[in-house]
Amino acid sequence: MKCLLLIDIQNGFCPGGNLAVPDGDAVVPVANRLMAEGGYDLVVASQDWHPADHGSFASQHEGAVPFTMGTLKGQPQMLWPDHCVQGTQDAALRPDLDLTRIDMIQQKGLDRTVDSYSAFRDNDRTAVTGLSNWLSARGVTRLDLCGLATDYCVKFSALDARTMLPAVQIRFIEDASRGIDPAGVRRAIDEMTASGIVVVTSDRVVGETRAAT
Repeated sequence: MKCLLLIDIQNGFCPGGNLAVPDGDAVVPVANRLMAEGGYDLVVASQDWHPADHGSFASQHEGAVPFTMGTLKGQPQMLWPDHCVQGTQDAALRPDLDLTRIDMIQQKGLDRTVDSYSAFRDNDRTAVTGLSNWLSARGVTRLDLCGLATDYCVKFSALDARTMLPAVQIRFIEDASRGIDPAGVRRAIDEMTASGIVVVTSDRVVGETRAAT
């Protein structure tokens, strides 16, 4: 059972959004091709879904400015611009993403007291989203991940998948992802590969599917 996990392909993380990833919208046609031609049995999309007063927002810390370090629950926290607030267009999945092929949307970041980069659990690793159990119950044996941003939500989702789904093959689709900082992207890929996550391209995924038919 093969599953594609699309990480946070939302308006907020694409050009024009409140926390835009450079070239973030370029992942959409690649993701659409993967859904159409990648031979997946399941497609899941994660969605940042923050309350308006989320503690990771710089606006919730007096005198703070975005992209500086603060604290949240006593732990170091990057403070972000307000983004992906529940019910706003900024939080919506990209309209040019083929939503008809998505089987489940996993929302995350609902607890205002902790940030949630990963689609599987909060950053403090206390609360889980239930995604790992959902995938296990459906017999997923291979999980391919991609989306936004490589050096944050994609990386943490991949590493948590590796830990929480030990019997599942985890792969990162590099050309279907974009990151914030080039050096951070390189470090993220190194962390993923060191954890046993395989780096692939969309052409490889599609080619494998064609070879199997």
